[in-house]
Amino acid sequence: MCKGFAVLQQTCLERAKHIKVKFGTLLQRPDHEHTENVIPFQKKPENAIPLPQKPENVIPFQKKPERCLETPPKYDRPSRAEASQWGKALDNVLTNNYGLATFRGFLRSEFSEENIEFWVACEDYKRTRETSKMAAKAKRIYKEFIQTGAQWEVNIDHITKDVTVRNLGRLTPMTFDLAQRQVFALMEKDSYRRFLKSNQYQEIIK
Repeated sequence: MCKGFAVLQQTCLERAKHIKVKFGTLLQRPDHEHTENVIPFQKKPENAIPLPQKPENVIPFQKKPERCLETPPKYDRPSRAEASQWGKALDNVLTNNYGLATFRGFLRSEFSEENIEFWVACEDYKRTRETSKMAAKAKRIYKEFIQTGAQWEVNIDHITKDVTVRNLGRLTPMTFDLAQRQVFALMEKDSYRRFLKSNQYQEIIK
């Protein structure tokens, strides 16, 4: 019995040595099964187009303010003597291109340009001869300046408004004359006097 046990013990030792040798061989063998699916690192192509970079000193676009003083450069600045005539009558201001632009700029600075814009629109309407264009301009003037709650509703009395509305039924170059004269009188009495004391006008007559 002891002899048989000795033989069994010897056999186990030999098998253990054999397993140890095989295990050592496996440890030294590279693991090809796990390396086959590895995606190799790809170098950047030599002719790749670089992405554009944001310029450092770019000045952002700035919108023009909705209301600002404007004196169109296309009009020549009047002489001191010519500009001094503006102080005698509002008509002298409005019939001069530079004077009209300056007066409009002044009223815009006061957020009260509806009167002068209405006056200018009426002047443009009276110069219109084509019937279809006259109708379109009359409609725009009514919607922007005459009707109650209009964006730039002018301050005219109810009688003048009623007459103007009736005139719209039969258009003529004089459709808005009554309203235009009343608005002119308002400007002459109020904003024109302030304009003569404004820096805009005083700078011109220096």
